[in-house]
Amino acid sequence: MDHLIITTIQTNLYWQHIDKNLAQFDEKVDAIKEHTDIIVLPEMFSTGFTMNPKEFAEEHGGKGLQWMQQKSKEKNCVLVGSISVKDGEKFYNRLYWVMPDGSYQFYDKRHLFQMGKEDEHYTAGSEKLVIKYKGWKICPLICYDLRFPVWSRNRKDSRYDILIYVANWPEVRSYPWKQLLIARAIENQAYVVGVNRIGQDGNEIAYSGDSCIINPRGEIVSETKAYEDVSETVSLSFIYLEEFRKVFPVMLDGDDFSVL
Repeated sequence: MDHLIITTIQTNLYWQHIDKNLAQFDEKVDAIKEHTDIIVLPEMFSTGFTMNPKEFAEEHGGKGLQWMQQKSKEKNCVLVGSISVKDGEKFYNRLYWVMPDGSYQFYDKRHLFQMGKEDEHYTAGSEKLVIKYKGWKICPLICYDLRFPVWSRNRKDSRYDILIYVANWPEVRSYPWKQLLIARAIENQAYVVGVNRIGQDGNEIAYSGDSCIINPRGEIVSETKAYEDVSETVSLSFIYLEEFRKVFPVMLDGDDFSVL
């Protein structure tokens, strides 16, 4: 239980081209030779941050999820990433947590990016997801959620050990991305994994990546560099986390609150 191994994949995305994206991630996942427990992909990894879900969203249970189930089985590890999804008559920016046996859980993005008109095309989620996996508790969130510390807050009644953010976070706001990831780690006494894309999308928005893994002290423990097309695998220690929480138990003084 002590060590959980996480692999991040930082790469460019083919704009609104599901088959090309799945093909490239097929190669990148296959190229991971070391053992890993979780592989994390960027937000909307099969299309890029599309605001045209009527044309490019997949049905819930569609090609993207099926691909994740297949790769999860092949690699015998969890796959995490979000997809533009049509479920009933609504569209969601939906993160899937997929297990090797084909089972999955999902989280619908709570905070939709109004400046990018995401709220005009997608429906916001209302339920936070905390997953128990190999003795760890993990909370996966999506991009803009990072800016809202109340939603991300570690709670006594639903405590997690790792926060995961999958993102299409633009280069122009890379400084807030990096600082907020550190802040979430420090204030929640948890590991934080942030996976962002690189390159330029169909709206000519540039992305620098800046993917990283941060320990509960707020120290960056990964080596991924901005703009690099790269995968990185990092081992996280549960004993380290528990010992730090024990000697500096900040959460004992945490505020009680509710989220509407």
